[in-house]
Amino acid sequence: MSKKLIILGAGWLGNALARDAKSAGWQVEATRRAADSTAQISAFCVTDSKLHHTLTLDDAYWVCAIPPRMRQTDSNYLETLKQALETAKSMACRGFLLCSSTAVYGTEDGEFTELAALAERDTKRQQILQGAEEMVQNAGGKIVRLAGLVGPEREPGRFISGKHLSSSSFARVNMLHQQDAVNGLLCILDNWSDAAPIYNLCHPSHPTKQDYYHKHCTQHGSVPPTFGSDTKSERIISGSAVCQLGFEYQYEI
Repeated sequence: MSKKLIILGAGWLGNALARDAKSAGWQVEATRRAADSTAQISAFCVTDSKLHHTLTLDDAYWVCAIPPRMRQTDSNYLETLKQALETAKSMACRGFLLCSSTAVYGTEDGEFTELAALAERDTKRQQILQGAEEMVQNAGGKIVRLAGLVGPEREPGRFISGKHLSSSSFARVNMLHQQDAVNGLLCILDNWSDAAPIYNLCHPSHPTKQDYYHKHCTQHGSVPPTFGSDTKSERIISGSAVCQLGFEYQYEI
């Protein structure tokens, strides 16, 4: 049976996933809000509660890599996800994988595995993130909680340069390279029947923010950030469970 994959959200992460999935022999359909035949992009968007799409792949795995864009009131994220799950079911979806965020966990110190308690839903961000996860779980799908993403066009030494961060200089970073994210997603798809319902993807190295950003700013020739405090902080996201599927973190953050 040929491997088929539908990727919702052909953006920074979705495009990289589509590229590598095709190289690995998957038949891929990727989507944006508007179709683009020259880039082989299908349409998938919700306007006025109505779904518009041009997908054709039945019996495929689905990965939702659409960013929630919580600052944009017109993102229709949860409505789009609801329509996606219904459409996936109607197209005999073999498995639905949601790209979520490790931001669902609280901000207190400690090590957060996939079994850790989630943050209180007292912010719009948490309502959207946790609402999306519940929707996917109730539909029988799986969830990948991604740490902060870096990689091509997302160089920490550039985007953090000269900024003042409210966090502590001694807080630990929880980051993930784009290529490890792509490889992790493909590993879960390749081992779908053995995969757990939820995985964290986060690099096992957790330097302090001061050390991490100073290193990148030095390499990039930019101004290091300043921090709101120097309080010791140990909030660590554990991304080791996915390694039981044979996955290995290979790319420096």
